[in-house]
Amino acid sequence: MTQQKLNCIGVMTSGGDSPGMNAAVRAVVKTALTHHIDVYAIFHGYEGMVKGGEKILKMGWGSVGGILHKGGTIIGTARSKEFRERQGRLLAAANLIERKIDNLVVIGGDGSLTGATLFSEEWPSLIEELVVSQKITQEQANLHPHLNIVGLVGSIDNDLSGTDMTIGADTALRRISEALDAISSTAASHQRTFIVEVMGRNCGYLALVSALSSGADYVFIPERPPQVDDWVGELSDKIVANKAAGKQKSLIIIAEGAKDKHGNPIKSHQVVEELKNRINEDARLTILGHVQRGGAPTAFDRYMSTVLGYAAVKYLIEHSEDMESKIIALQKNRVKAIPLMESIKKTQSIVDLIARKDFDGAIDLRGGGFEESLQTFNTLSSAKPDLEIDEDSLNILVMNAGTLAPGMNTAIRTAVRLGINKGHRVFGVRNGVKGLISNQIDELKWMDVEDWTSTGGSELGTNRKEPENRDFYEISKNLEGRQINAILIVGGLTGYKSAYKFLEKRNEFPAFDVPVVCLPATINNNLPGTDFSLGADTALNSIIDAVDKVKESAVANQRVFVVEVMGRYCGFLAMLSGLATGAERVYLHENGIALQDLQDDVNMFKKAFDEGKRMGLVIKSEYANKIYTTPFISALYEEDGGATFDVRQTILGHVQQGGNPSPFDRSMATKMAAKSIDFLIEKAHKGQRDVVSIGLHGGYLDYRHIEDLGKMMDLKFDRPKEQWWMKLEEIINLFGQSSA
Repeated sequence: MTQQKLNCIGVMTSGGDSPGMNAAVRAVVKTALTHHIDVYAIFHGYEGMVKGGEKILKMGWGSVGGILHKGGTIIGTARSKEFRERQGRLLAAANLIERKIDNLVVIGGDGSLTGATLFSEEWPSLIEELVVSQKITQEQANLHPHLNIVGLVGSIDNDLSGTDMTIGADTALRRISEALDAISSTAASHQRTFIVEVMGRNCGYLALVSALSSGADYVFIPERPPQVDDWVGELSDKIVANKAAGKQKSLIIIAEGAKDKHGNPIKSHQVVEELKNRINEDARLTILGHVQRGGAPTAFDRYMSTVLGYAAVKYLIEHSEDMESKIIALQKNRVKAIPLMESIKKTQSIVDLIARKDFDGAIDLRGGGFEESLQTFNTLSSAKPDLEIDEDSLNILVMNAGTLAPGMNTAIRTAVRLGINKGHRVFGVRNGVKGLISNQIDELKWMDVEDWTSTGGSELGTNRKEPENRDFYEISKNLEGRQINAILIVGGLTGYKSAYKFLEKRNEFPAFDVPVVCLPATINNNLPGTDFSLGADTALNSIIDAVDKVKESAVANQRVFVVEVMGRYCGFLAMLSGLATGAERVYLHENGIALQDLQDDVNMFKKAFDEGKRMGLVIKSEYANKIYTTPFISALYEEDGGATFDVRQTILGHVQQGGNPSPFDRSMATKMAAKSIDFLIEKAHKGQRDVVSIGLHGGYLDYRHIEDLGKMMDLKFDRPKEQWWMKLEEIINLFGQSSA
């Protein structure tokens, strides 16, 4: 028996819903249709597969129009008792064969994906039984001997091994962070303790990351319970110590599956009562519940779900013969197909380890990043540092440079506290390089940075001034006055260029002969040696929030919106926001713009509107072309579009730099700052004087020497030579061909 070339795909969502599922469904449908493959949506998961009929519907371009920004799943999800029995799976197989479906994209959690694998393994025997009972013909059986499964992990808990992020987790973190930011303000006003329960039955990811991102004081997670029997006493002591240190509030995060060291559940209402009984603390409880699942997906969830959905169909096309069930995962910012059951077994083994109270084993399987985050949290949440200043203490300088980027404050807070905790002095520079020149340098204490975790902007201040001429003498004198042993610069290209100039001036000014780390912080994401810079994710979310509102205004009109985003000569914001908002066209400086391209695009839109399209979207990078500006493009579209559609332009401006940093930016700021401080302390103690940038490259934090800046940068246009996001253009162009 041989299998025909792939010509039909089924897509379904199953288990708990998660934001981003619609983006994944949309990507699967559009990718299949552009490759001339029939695609069916199976409504309400396995229940719809068993029932068949109108529950399995053929999809067209219009079927997935306008769903990218919607939470939940438009094709529904449900648990099915019938599918758990062989008879139910027999009915499901017959319904799929009837529609020539033998390739499935299943979007769900480990239970849903396990069910899909079992279905695939049983498929040959199910087909044989259907032939014997004459429910299908032998010819049909011959055409569909195998059921190929590709899974996309939809789970807000981020609890599946093998993928760095699951669909919906980033959005859930954003919901939690927004709630915690709001709670923190009222908690400070009343000098009160708040306990906040978040989801996470067997995984503490949401609790731990949200605790780090909010500046919380204590966190309960399933993988690492309190290490003492009297956890109430430990928690009470921490709250008392915080108050003695001058903290205005205490914030405690608890995962719904939290346990004590003996494996007994710790419930949120129990924590409230215990604190009242032990220290007479009037603690207030907030259980966030299903609000964590709801609402529009974040930019990251839209981007990731789109890329994974696209990759799932491509994988099926390229492996249409009999294959092992796979998960399309995101590993180190790269898409990878991994064995489905291997991932699920590892995930289940973590649950088993927790049940057996082998918490160290569970932490090990979560990976080194989980353990590091936990250790960092424990330090940052302390009421005071562990070590005192002594003769071996270093003087570390921290500063911002360049334009504002959300996440700067988070990075500085982390650096200050971790530096102080290791027994060193940390000095902060006010007003960037200008402050470094004018000696606006003050020692920062533990509590000085207490509330900096979630605030946008730059508490230290920043600007785009670079040192020149006599500035180096003044800076050198100020560094010598503070006996600075190491420098951390959090900022954009201004910071990198300043560090490079310090390196060049070492022969003249010995004060520059110290280790320096540049930590990337710019919404433009135009720095070399890192996939992401602080602030870029927050800016992307600001863009999609604005574009979502813009698109809503066009529901009753045939209209094309031309939206200009920041980025200067770097197309990151335009490319990612175009993908996350469903733009039909994205204009970048990297690709250039030709007049003929604009005219072709107008004709494309005219054809699409004639076929029923109601709205079009164009994203343009601010410096895409010095002649074909946003007003020019809008006027050309308006003129050539004629009566078919009208045009509106929107220039988003500096709103993209504002707002509190996203959980992604807060988490990345914390990790990068922690690594940077360790690097600086190690190098300074060894007498080494490396000048480097830290970056997240392929999922790993590593360092690049600043003297290699010219090799990594296109210095004419201030952007990296290696731009991973340019590979996404294929997806945008593919989807932009449709009229939906």
